[in-house]
Amino acid sequence: MNALAQNRAGAAIAFVLFGVLCISGNDMLIKQLSSGYPLHQIVFFRSAIAILFSMVFLQFEGGWPALRTDTPWLHILRGVLVVISNMSFFLALAVLPLADATALFFAAPLFITLLSIPILGERVGPLRLGAVLVGFIGVIIMQRPWVPSETLIASRIVLLLPVLAALTYALNQLMTRKLGVKAKASALAIYIQGAFIVVSIVFFAIAGDGRFAAGTDNASIQFLLRAWIIPPPEDRWVLLGLGVNGALIGYCLSQAYRIADAATVAPFEYIGLPLSVFWGLMIFGDLPTWEVWVGIALILASGLFVFFRERYKAARVTPRPVARRH
Repeated sequence: MNALAQNRAGAAIAFVLFGVLCISGNDMLIKQLSSGYPLHQIVFFRSAIAILFSMVFLQFEGGWPALRTDTPWLHILRGVLVVISNMSFFLALAVLPLADATALFFAAPLFITLLSIPILGERVGPLRLGAVLVGFIGVIIMQRPWVPSETLIASRIVLLLPVLAALTYALNQLMTRKLGVKAKASALAIYIQGAFIVVSIVFFAIAGDGRFAAGTDNASIQFLLRAWIIPPPEDRWVLLGLGVNGALIGYCLSQAYRIADAATVAPFEYIGLPLSVFWGLMIFGDLPTWEVWVGIALILASGLFVFFRERYKAARVTPRPVARRH
């Protein structure tokens, strides 16, 4: 690997580590706010603030012309998938412990590997397929199918929401790889934040008065559909922090995957698992059950195996550079 490639890989790893740190803080703050605010209000404030910061970043990456694209429908589809992924995850977060929801979401790399066969036409060997199977066994263990539904911490549907988030996130990544979107990191972040703003405004227009949440004690439905409120002064700083966080997340992750290959960057996203356990314990007093610990171990092991196996295979087929005299 030449010096330039090493520098880009190092910068990409720094971006993804900082981005994942911001994600863990974002999830913790949203879980704290989930008992008093509707999800679409949180999303609106976060995205409205984040898009302003992203527009500042854009000025350093080519200015307004960088927003031009030949594939607007691709960005719309990408935005819809990311919105579904985020909202599914946050709805689960209102009920599930932070570590449980995060661990289930990390099925996304397994979905990416599995779905790359029909969508991208990639060949996945038996070792990687076996690793994916082990990871999904971890997901099943965390779903606790042997436990009566009424004794679970949340309904079966809520337990499946992070898995839906992982699936839609994986489809978004595969769609981006297949169609080859080429845009600045700030532009990609602006497209996503714009999608969140549009969806949250639609939710406000339909359910902003809270009428659809009346008469239900389901925490996820309450979080999705309760009425908007005027934030008290102490919460305004939290919402501002969420917005800044959202801008940093969108920029850092987009930049990481732009300047280095996914096999280099993706394994470092797993730092989110211990961070979720840390925040869950320190802020909410939650420790994962044995099922979640087993699921985390299986998903972590299988995901890292898949990534390093892909990197090993890529290295084998990459021609060695020809030695040159200087």
